[in-house]
Amino acid sequence: MDLRVIAKLLLFGGLILLLASVLLLILAKSPLLGKLPGDVFIQRRGFSLYLPLASCLLLSILLTIVLRLFLKK
Repeated sequence: MDLRVIAKLLLFGGLILLLASVLLLILAKSPLLGKLPGDVFIQRRGFSLYLPLASCLLLSILLTIVLRLFLKK
């Protein structure tokens, strides 16, 4: 494998990680994400369970739309 190909892969992977971290920083400040109807939070003595079902569904739909727009043939 050519070193240029490896360099491009590493650069692309780094950019993806950078974009993901910026997105996580922005979403962490969002008051809506994680508190949607459909997000399940169960807390008992010595036990807590959080299932972000609605948030995961919303992120999946948004990601699908964005990827379809950018990767359209």
